[in-house]
Amino acid sequence: MKQILVLTPFSPEQKTLLERQAPGCCFTYCPQGQETGEMAAKADIIIGNIDPDLLKGCGHLELLQLHSAGADAYTAPGVLPAGAELTCATGAYGLAIAEHMLGALLAMKKNLYRYYDNQKKHLWRDEGAVSGIYGTRTLVIGFGNLGSEFARRMRAMGSYVVGIRRTPGLPSEFADEMHTMETLDDELARADIVALTLPGTARTCGLIGRPQLLSMKKDAFLLNNGRGSAVDLDALCEVMKDGHLAGAILDVTDPEPLPPEHPFWDLPNAILTPHVSGDFNLPKTLDLLAEIAAENLRRHLCGEPLKSVVDLTEGYRRAER
Repeated sequence: MKQILVLTPFSPEQKTLLERQAPGCCFTYCPQGQETGEMAAKADIIIGNIDPDLLKGCGHLELLQLHSAGADAYTAPGVLPAGAELTCATGAYGLAIAEHMLGALLAMKKNLYRYYDNQKKHLWRDEGAVSGIYGTRTLVIGFGNLGSEFARRMRAMGSYVVGIRRTPGLPSEFADEMHTMETLDDELARADIVALTLPGTARTCGLIGRPQLLSMKKDAFLLNNGRGSAVDLDALCEVMKDGHLAGAILDVTDPEPLPPEHPFWDLPNAILTPHVSGDFNLPKTLDLLAEIAAENLRRHLCGEPLKSVVDLTEGYRRAER
């Protein structure tokens, strides 16, 4: 009888969906953060983001199905037990994150955050000119599930969308143009809106530094909902204090949490959220997570190829053919 440890906060209905895929298996449900080494050591399959240190005792672990799209905490040599497969939750967060990005962008472009501040002060005042999405050029760097879902919404609202992905591939129905990283500098200079939805890898760390920020249009907007390490935050603050960029919207920073003394907190044209756009706050996300986990559980037990397998060398989902 296989032992399955589940750390994701699934509902009773979602747990039933899992259990239907694994008749005869023994399920243990535990809130993330409360798992023990003993629980981990017994598990043949783990669903959820277990403390990586506990994996050292998982000698017969067959599958770790994460409930995150990012997998960088589990890809370093020696973290995952030999023979265990690692799969992530690509596809579960695109809806929530894309809507979060679009909402924050509209709030900034339409001065809604300023009006909210005025409301608290009982201040009736016109905050002046606003900008729109129609007719803009949007650059989406990282065109996986997150990036393509955001691009889909921007294109529907009349923006010309350019996507950048790490490797050449087929065109996307949600992008007007598709390029690789070799064109990044040229595309940054042309974009009105730059959105980063990148995984955290050695290749993406520091991708957007001072030279890249200064190459952007003075009235461009920058969004980062991938990994904070992709943007040099100190450089971002410096160029924005000098009047470069119309605004920055960050759900991720480096470091996290952002220290209270960091100058980004006090920039007037910035929106900061604490890495919550892809959390479990949207109920639909947990539904999608349950479907992904159930399908991979079924595939594993039937000996079929898994979906969203993480490439331990690259640190993100292996391309599926």
